[in-house]
Amino acid sequence: MNNHIYIFSGLGADERVFQKLDFAGLSVTFIKWITPQKNESIENYATRLLSQIKTTKPILIGLSFGGMMAIEVAKQIDTEKVIVIASAKTKKEIPYYYRVAGQLKIHTLLPTSILKKPNFIANWFFGAIGSFDKHLLKIILRDTDPVFLNWAIDKVVRWKNKTKLKNLIHIHGTADRLLPVRFIHCDFKINNAGHFMTLNNAEELNKLIRELL
Repeated sequence: MNNHIYIFSGLGADERVFQKLDFAGLSVTFIKWITPQKNESIENYATRLLSQIKTTKPILIGLSFGGMMAIEVAKQIDTEKVIVIASAKTKKEIPYYYRVAGQLKIHTLLPTSILKKPNFIANWFFGAIGSFDKHLLKIILRDTDPVFLNWAIDKVVRWKNKTKLKNLIHIHGTADRLLPVRFIHCDFKINNAGHFMTLNNAEELNKLIRELL
């Protein structure tokens, strides 16, 4: 497998959420989130991320919101394979209550300060179980750019994508609370895995990714 791998982290997160996965021996680049422009579309944002992709026919791996961005990027370039983890492939896989909130713009009423504060609700939704997971989630929330956070949440709840990529593989956890598996049509399920599966289900996920690559 000679293709370069580009990894898109979750909403506001970075490569720290992949620290328990083994990419030894592989050519990997972690895509860096950039500050969105005012009222920027998700399609235009994906276009601006293309400057970080230096190879042809890359393999893209995206976690959560990063999976959605990997799909938007893959709609603009030729890719070898796209793997999304704990994510959604089209707008129909975004839970209806998020889409309703997007239509009514309810999400715009939530203060960013509340979203960035770690609490038991955030730990429950993300599936942060142990002290390590909770501490990392706390740091990620603290470090998240509030401008990017507000923009990305808006793009999730108002995502319009209908394109179904032919070379896409979807991995999802049966215990995901942010994107419940009942709304998802995935290729592989990891039992009892939540949204933080790259950390607390790393061994099983790592084995599966290696097989897919």
